[in-house]
Amino acid sequence: MENRYTGEKPELEVAQVINKTLRELIKEDSRVVYLDADLMGSLKTHDLWHEFPDNVFNTGIQEANMIGVACGMYLNGMKPYVHSFAPFVSRRAFDQVFLSIAYAKKSVRIIASDAGIMATHNGGTHMCFEDIAMMRSVPEACVVDVSDPMMCGEFLKLTKERPGVTFIRAPRRDLPDIYLPGTVFEEGKGKILREGNDVTLIGCGIMVGTCLQAAGILAQEGIEARVVDIVTIKPLDQELVLECAMKTGGIVTAENANVIGGLGSAVSEYLAEVHPTRVLRVGIEDIFGRVGVESGLREAYGLTPEKIASKARKIAKQ
Repeated sequence: MENRYTGEKPELEVAQVINKTLRELIKEDSRVVYLDADLMGSLKTHDLWHEFPDNVFNTGIQEANMIGVACGMYLNGMKPYVHSFAPFVSRRAFDQVFLSIAYAKKSVRIIASDAGIMATHNGGTHMCFEDIAMMRSVPEACVVDVSDPMMCGEFLKLTKERPGVTFIRAPRRDLPDIYLPGTVFEEGKGKILREGNDVTLIGCGIMVGTCLQAAGILAQEGIEARVVDIVTIKPLDQELVLECAMKTGGIVTAENANVIGGLGSAVSEYLAEVHPTRVLRVGIEDIFGRVGVESGLREAYGLTPEKIASKARKIAKQ
């Protein structure tokens, strides 16, 4: 599949795409509502609050209550989207997410911004490395770590009628364009962004572009890497994962999250049962976050193309 990744600044930042998409959804369907835990400034959605006072609500810094309010709105026929920083709509509000949304069979879309190292200067308290593992454990949840601004907007639209918990991990900025206009996404269906027969690099979120960079490094050494954006970590595209294992043998996974319970775990767990395959994981090595700029944090945590390429060399077909 063709992609337009260059690593340059995107046409629109993710926050702009979220604003634009929510506006479209509210105009198309008056039952769509958007709730925010006092972070409209960070997501640049203040204008929506003024434009649609009957559809947009600032619930204050009380994420658990926001989830409860969203569930009440759903019971009254509305279609809620909620937003806060990733740690606050995962670990802080997990009981409400699990019981009030999932167990009670309601439908709420959660926008979790700045997960993992993308919290940068907010530091360790705001660096959520465990949210994927938590949300994967919620029955019938959909877990997405968006890799491209357009992909974020498309998933906001795609999941408007989806039942249960939809967890959309989205950095607010600095996410490069990868997909061509008009690309269609499906829950549970990954995307092959580059073909190769020697090794597969499976990424999610900010690490998809990094996998493409790593593939470029490997190509200079004569190693052709297949690059896959898994799209939804749950449900996992098992068919594509198995195809990659059978075609290239070794797999390297890459994620901006704890390697325990995340994408690497999902891929390894599945293949261990159906087609034992060597899987090496690139991600956060079970440690806490810290303050820093994105480039420095990538180096500190090994979320670099060089780290991916190094692991790929160990398992590439010779």
